[in-house]
Amino acid sequence: MGVIDELLARLDRQQGRDPNSEALSDTATPRRRVAIVACMDPRADPCALLSLTDGDAHVLRNAGGVVTDDMIRSLAISQRKLGTEEVMLIHHTDCDLQTFNDDHFRDEIRRDSGIKPSWSAETFGDLDAEVRQSIARVETSPFLLHVDRVRGFVHDLVSGQLREVT
Repeated sequence: MGVIDELLARLDRQQGRDPNSEALSDTATPRRRVAIVACMDPRADPCALLSLTDGDAHVLRNAGGVVTDDMIRSLAISQRKLGTEEVMLIHHTDCDLQTFNDDHFRDEIRRDSGIKPSWSAETFGDLDAEVRQSIARVETSPFLLHVDRVRGFVHDLVSGQLREVT
């Protein structure tokens, strides 16, 4: 049995929603009207960190929590069609995107597959500089409606603290 089968079996055993949780809305618009961009690293869970419940926010995750063209696409849909008005960016310490290089990774993929990827891994060295770059990508996007309420943070995985990058 694989992990997906285990997850499906767990779902079958589940007896429904927690009666103490807030009821889900009948709309995909998050209650708090915020979209959170975060890394996919399982150690950095924005819902747990911010005590979010189902329906509170759109949580958009990718490798590094980097604001890529696809992330702008998701944010545009979140804002234009689903009513979010603020963007919170959360990067974290000890991110694996700081441990390798875009060019080497692209070459590795090309060697293994025979095809050079059209996308970049978006690796980075300076965590605060990456947060600032992600903020700038959101603030300068012509596709987003709400670019004046964007804030970026670094989550320290050891201390659990969230530090704003200005």
